[in-house]
Amino acid sequence: MQPKPTALLRDSRALAVLAVPLILTQLAQVALTTTDTVMMGLLSTTDLAAGGLAVVIFNQLRTMGVGLVTSVGNQIAAASAHAQSTENEPDRDGAKRYAAEEQVRGIVRASLALATLAGVVGSILMLLIGQCLTWLGQEADVVNRAQTMLLALAPGLIPCLWFQAIRQFTVGMRSPQALLQITIASVAVNAGLNWALIHGTWGLPELGLPGIGVATTLVYLLSFLALYLSAKKDPVLAPMLSLNITKADRAVVRRLIGLGVPIAATYGSEAGFFSVTALMVGSFGGAALAAHTAVNQLVYIVFQIAVGLSHAASINVSRELALGRIEVAQRIKNTALACAATVMATVAVLYLTLPHLVLRPFLDPNAAADEKAVHIAAQLLFVIAVLQFFDCAQNIGVGLLRGLDDTRSGFRITLIGYWLVGLPTACLLGYAVRLHTLGIWLGLLTGLATTAVLLLRRYAAGLSTLTSKKEAPVAR
Repeated sequence: MQPKPTALLRDSRALAVLAVPLILTQLAQVALTTTDTVMMGLLSTTDLAAGGLAVVIFNQLRTMGVGLVTSVGNQIAAASAHAQSTENEPDRDGAKRYAAEEQVRGIVRASLALATLAGVVGSILMLLIGQCLTWLGQEADVVNRAQTMLLALAPGLIPCLWFQAIRQFTVGMRSPQALLQITIASVAVNAGLNWALIHGTWGLPELGLPGIGVATTLVYLLSFLALYLSAKKDPVLAPMLSLNITKADRAVVRRLIGLGVPIAATYGSEAGFFSVTALMVGSFGGAALAAHTAVNQLVYIVFQIAVGLSHAASINVSRELALGRIEVAQRIKNTALACAATVMATVAVLYLTLPHLVLRPFLDPNAAADEKAVHIAAQLLFVIAVLQFFDCAQNIGVGLLRGLDDTRSGFRITLIGYWLVGLPTACLLGYAVRLHTLGIWLGLLTGLATTAVLLLRRYAAGLSTLTSKKEAPVAR
């Protein structure tokens, strides 16, 4: 069922109320990694390749950690929707309101406990993976520099996941506005710390490439503290925000793990797909990896629009289903995809008409050292102009399924799309057909397209099942 133009406009405005702050926050957040990538490129092509490799590993583990706590927003949204649906019922001494607050408070504590555990384990894994890079066909100089970068990044994973847990709490309560202000401020702080720690200004040590990792770790810590203090000042959010993870209810933690592990596996499957292809591209040399890093950052920037739409659609689906409005949940899918397609088409035109301008922040077309990387990256822009449509659609599909509390189907589908279709295609085109980096990205495109189609079909089937149950006659 396609929404009529007036309904589409109305639904788009409703989606935008939550999606726009989230999209702007995501874009501001990606400005952190974009700033890092630009400054890596200013150091040298080798530093860009090494830093890009380290960030790929960090993002792999960060993404999986974020997946573990992503269901928190949906759980809180559903709890608040149930509380809202009983507002007209008698509530002696505020007992129902207190029970709802206590339920949300328990979810927050459990999410922070889960984030702490995931952060510690992820930091250790990050360092261990760094020691194995020499076995994966990467250039020795690139590996050595990547290892120093990982050492600086690893401690930042813990406050990063704390921030994500509090973020899901604010999003679930439909109060994400402070996120944008904090993230914008963190961009400026990150840029200043990057410059100071790379070059040793303001009395700080001159660290070079690892200075970018140290700056990132500090920014994650400061962002968490700022978001926590902001939430504590909010009279609605403050009563439900507790950092005392020792009081976390084990049953709630187990429930979040049950929902979060499939999401983490789904996110990890996608991130792992990109990580493996980065290693494959690295086997073609430093110039290819530098081009891959630059183009991948462009994809990552645009992907944040999909993330914002996905989270907003997911939260809204959870609320509408809790209120029994299945037909609205169907319209949410159509609206999110229509909004995403409009933005993706606009960006694709920019890639195809101004390729050197798009690549200029990362690679210098006039520099002899960057000439080969620029040539490879310019070819890849034609691929990502199409790829980003499917990348956006599959992320929205994952969010929609999360709104159904169906977190397992997404993981199974990504295994098929990424690993059984995308990766073999990348290997075939990259190595057998000898298209090299271009072939790897064509494999990425194929995997994302397959995944998007399967996820959206699964969501439609899930809504059909709910509709059938709703319409089934009640047995007497």
